[in-house]
Amino acid sequence: MNTVAELNPTDEKQTADAEPLLSISQLQAWYGESHILHGVDLNVSRGEVVTLLGRNGAGRTTTLRAIMGLTGRRTGSIRIGGRETIGMPTHRIAHCGIGYCPEERGIFSSLSCEENLLLPPSVGATTNAMSIDEIYEMFPNLKERRASQGTRLSGGEQQMLAVARILRTGANLLLLDEISEGLAPVIVQALARMIVTLKSRGYTIVMVEQNFRFAAPLADRFYVMEHGRIVEHFGASALESKMPILHDLLGV
Repeated sequence: MNTVAELNPTDEKQTADAEPLLSISQLQAWYGESHILHGVDLNVSRGEVVTLLGRNGAGRTTTLRAIMGLTGRRTGSIRIGGRETIGMPTHRIAHCGIGYCPEERGIFSSLSCEENLLLPPSVGATTNAMSIDEIYEMFPNLKERRASQGTRLSGGEQQMLAVARILRTGANLLLLDEISEGLAPVIVQALARMIVTLKSRGYTIVMVEQNFRFAAPLADRFYVMEHGRIVEHFGASALESKMPILHDLLGV
């Protein structure tokens, strides 16, 4: 029996909708001769917030960099919206609708806050790109400091700017690396509210976080990494039962 022929258009649409926005299979990655990732498997559905947990050096940041093609050699599979990207250069990967906020932020310190927000190119649907006014509504601090140079912004304001800049591109898959690190509690709370708002707007978010208390209430699912491998994977509903394991793996 030809079961494929029996699928109606509605079935086909449901199958397509069920496909993860980001699907990683047996990902290996190197920096020079150093083999960092050892067969990472990870899936993220549209509209999810997924957090990568792990100690420093576990391979979490390298996973984000590998998705963007910013490591050395990569093997395995990285599919974004069903499209294989493992052989693509970074600029083409970005145009699959990905916004990457690195741990070092990478804002242009000699430009004003608003000039930084006007620079990003479009990498996704232009209708998804947030306007300057929407950015200022989400981050009132940036509106107040819009004429200030990057070097004059506080650490928290620089982090807000780094995240806001990728929201200007129209990207719908956001990779956020340690956005809460070293920031005052009031700024961390503002970033948490931002993530809740972005999720409500349909964004898909992958976060690398050392701050477990920040990540725990925000994520739909968790992956735990150790020595370049995924060693635990569970949903938010299982978080309480997984706490003994997390204490062992993370020391939380």
